[in-house]
Amino acid sequence: MGESVNLFEINSLYKCYNQKEKPKVYAVYNLNLTIKKRETLGLVGESGCGKSTLGKMLLKLEQPTRGTIIFNQQDITNYSFNQMRKIRNGMQMIFQGNANAFNPYFPVEQIIREPLDNYSHESKEKKREKIVAMLEKVGLNKTYLTRYGHEMSGGQRQRVGIARALILNPEFVVCDEAVSSIDYALKNQILTLLTDLKKQFGLTYLFISHDIAAVNKICDRVIVMYLGNIVEIIPNINDKVQHPYTKALLAATLIPDPRKREKSRVLFKETEEIKIPEKGCVFQNRCLYAQQVCTIEPPALVSKDNEHYVACHLYQ
Repeated sequence: MGESVNLFEINSLYKCYNQKEKPKVYAVYNLNLTIKKRETLGLVGESGCGKSTLGKMLLKLEQPTRGTIIFNQQDITNYSFNQMRKIRNGMQMIFQGNANAFNPYFPVEQIIREPLDNYSHESKEKKREKIVAMLEKVGLNKTYLTRYGHEMSGGQRQRVGIARALILNPEFVVCDEAVSSIDYALKNQILTLLTDLKKQFGLTYLFISHDIAAVNKICDRVIVMYLGNIVEIIPNINDKVQHPYTKALLAATLIPDPRKREKSRVLFKETEEIKIPEKGCVFQNRCLYAQQVCTIEPPALVSKDNEHYVACHLYQ
């Protein structure tokens, strides 16, 4: 197999929503990252850690405060709406909360046809053929063309959302909590479907999720974020994780079999307000292993082995 090629190269990326205020609050802070072509990159962390913000910046739905975003060797950081339109069909998103992602007055055919209407000049009949073919690929059939969102289950709506995202044959898809709104029985079906479609279309996924089990099932590499910072990059979630925050996330994962669950234990310090410290490690206020150096110097994200990176003074 040849050397992997990067689809995205993200350098020193920041997103600040209160630039005119002090202290500044960053949703994404000094983030450096590459996404390889045809990989599924997992992105995990608590709510508010910047996962969805990063996904939206890569799609240019959010403008970064500073830094650069290289997509397919093009610097798209400051691309205008018209410049983005030329490559927009190459990047799509499967949204969180499929019940709210569709226009309630649109039937399925119109929901999936909307991207085609924006980018394709084919006839209505040709578009319908494509829509029916895509519905079949996601496990539905043409009887769904006339259904509305409220007439479908959560799993069916999510399949329609996947069909809408893939109808333009994109190269890159952000899956933002793609399995969070469906029940456990359907979750594996959707994850298997995403994996099959990735192989079939040669897709690259950014898979954003709170669900460690889902990330473990579908992802090639996993990025752990805390308050806008990358604290660990893991080749596989089953590898020996090192950062105290990653260990806490894994320990907090609920195992389906209650007999295999460990007794609850302290995972990190509880604080009333979770905020970015003015200096030092971003996790210092909640870390059980914080040292003096952690309050002074931010740890660098350094390589351990086999593409495993960790930002923690315990391992430097």
